[in-house]
Amino acid sequence: MATTRRPGIPIDTLAARAGFEVEWEDAHRRKQRVPDSTLSALLERMGLPCGNATQIRQSAAALEAELSGRKLPPLMTVECGRGIALPAAAVKSGSHYRIELESGSLIDGRFTAPKGEAALLSPIDEPGYHTLLLNDHRMTLAVAPARSYTVADAWRAMRGGDAKPPPLWGIAAQIYGLRRVGDGGIGDYTALTTLAIESAKRGAHALAISPAHAMFSALPQSFSPYSPSSRLWLNVTHIDPAAAFGAQAAQAALDAADARQAWAQLETLPLIDWKTATPLKLKVLRVLFERFCANDRAQDSPRAVEFHGFCERGGRALEDHARFEALHAHQLRESGEGYWRKWPEPLRDPRSPQVEAFANEHRHEVEFHLFLQWLAAKGLSHAQHASRDAGMAVGLIADLAVGCDSAGSHAWSYRDDMLHGVSVGAPPDLFNQAGQSWGLTTFSPRAMRNQGFSAFIDMLRAAFAYAGGIRIDHILGLRRLWLVPEGEPAKNGAYLRYPLEDMLRLIALESWRHRAIVIGEDLGTVPPGFRERLTEHGLAGIRVLWFERTKDGKGFMPPAEWDRNAVATTTTHDLPTVTGWWRGEDIVWRNRVGQTAARADGRDPVALAQAERAEDRAALWQAFQRAGVAARDVEPPPPDDAPVDEALAFVAITPSPLVTYPLEDLLGLADQPNLPGSIDEHPNWRRRVKQPVDALFADQTFCDRLLAIEQARTDSTSASSLSDTP
Repeated sequence: MATTRRPGIPIDTLAARAGFEVEWEDAHRRKQRVPDSTLSALLERMGLPCGNATQIRQSAAALEAELSGRKLPPLMTVECGRGIALPAAAVKSGSHYRIELESGSLIDGRFTAPKGEAALLSPIDEPGYHTLLLNDHRMTLAVAPARSYTVADAWRAMRGGDAKPPPLWGIAAQIYGLRRVGDGGIGDYTALTTLAIESAKRGAHALAISPAHAMFSALPQSFSPYSPSSRLWLNVTHIDPAAAFGAQAAQAALDAADARQAWAQLETLPLIDWKTATPLKLKVLRVLFERFCANDRAQDSPRAVEFHGFCERGGRALEDHARFEALHAHQLRESGEGYWRKWPEPLRDPRSPQVEAFANEHRHEVEFHLFLQWLAAKGLSHAQHASRDAGMAVGLIADLAVGCDSAGSHAWSYRDDMLHGVSVGAPPDLFNQAGQSWGLTTFSPRAMRNQGFSAFIDMLRAAFAYAGGIRIDHILGLRRLWLVPEGEPAKNGAYLRYPLEDMLRLIALESWRHRAIVIGEDLGTVPPGFRERLTEHGLAGIRVLWFERTKDGKGFMPPAEWDRNAVATTTTHDLPTVTGWWRGEDIVWRNRVGQTAARADGRDPVALAQAERAEDRAALWQAFQRAGVAARDVEPPPPDDAPVDEALAFVAITPSPLVTYPLEDLLGLADQPNLPGSIDEHPNWRRRVKQPVDALFADQTFCDRLLAIEQARTDSTSASSLSDTP
């Protein structure tokens, strides 16, 4: 008897159902199709095996069960004051339900939806994480405000009433690059506190900082702040040993560690020597830890009580990070293997008996890392409180990296929530024809839905914990991310879509709970309508001087036409400074590190780029003149005399609610902190400001520049409306 053979499910159908974009548009606006082999590899890494027809059917069935709506998810996001639709397949008409609000109030009701239609709950006007009880099922309703907390909200919270905020400004600084006498060669939270207080005295209302995420204590050579071990915890290299225990105790620790001479020597270097400075700082902090254990903990002092409370609040996530740090160092010593997925199988699971046994056997070492996190949290928290006490409406703006190192603590402790075997990156474009693979991982959208977005919420709360705002790096990743299977070239990837609306609602909810603004780094190729969506949700974008061009691409947009819903700035850490751009230093550096492609016509690409830059200098100077920040009858300054003050003033008179000025531009520096696409060829994340922070504010030129900015922002409402005609 003949059998009927069921047709197989195509790989691209399964991939599309899982959220992958099977087709995408490249930088030349040409349609590209992702090969089945790439889709298959990526599906495997999402826990959807597809090596044969049987596996494909099983994966499709598993995915359909998750997405069909026959079962209520653990969490649903909704908006305040709007009706809540539950999947009809998961709710029986006539069923009773109860909603337990966070405030303690109860809402009881009965579903009466006609068969086949969505079951509706009445709108909830109270933001929060509420519990829906339906038969024997419990589900969280994350009810979010319509938008995030904004700069205007922060101003009103500080001043009271409904007064319209004036145009505000702030400084952007790399924490590691700050200098302070006694810092041991790495910028610290004490220097950050001084910068916050002193800039607030001059009128600044925000201080945007480089990511302060936890790195690898046992791998000081891994120091990029955008490739952290964990986005939940803090960078302990920024701890000031004297902040919690006093200068005398810190000096005694230096002596006990025999570190005084090396400590002082590291402070004199123009670039950070991470491989030397990190172990030395940890050595000094270890001395303080031993004395803390011998004295404070033995006597149950107020400091010991505070430390215990910090550990209690940090809970399992903090304990996991400390265990990872201890285990990571141990594995490096024993086997030289730092990637946890290559450790013995039992050690890859943070809940295994073997990890528990290791933590018990090495309890003192685990508690050292708890101690470090406590000191880091005290330091960063103090900087934020000091900024607000000094008069800032916003204070610190923390930077949330787009991902974390797949070999790190976050991926180990949240392994069921993270993608594995893939790297976040970018497809080939006009500037990088090979594409980019950053070696980072992030959350699985499938795990997000199945586990109630718990890991994403934990990360948001950690980001907001010690700040008045967050900057979300590569916020386009909330919509989709380019994923590359490990071991494959960056071009062999695909876009994976993320639950954008859910994530935006959760951001808005946590933003209000923490009374903190949200800025999205929305630079690059932005999908149509994406910026408008961010604006609707109260998220500010970022507008950079170099990219705000006229429609023909030849000129620079006048300040009055800049986006009123975005933060304005002269540059970012990945782009040339005003001085560097004016000189063409970025062109020289890109050529030096091998990023300049040869031309088919044999012409010198560097000379051509410099000639184009000369035209851009003339166009920018003309924009300055039209805006009234440069004299009209003066020729553009030569390359070695950058118009820094004019650039700062130009950005100051934009209608942006907040302008941030990179410290590098306030100091007129030529070097940018990071050159994308380079590793060791350029001193990325190593440059230090020459002067100590307190000395900056004793410098009259620097203070006059801040005064000019304050005045320009004060006058910006009228200045930005100046005619843009000669």
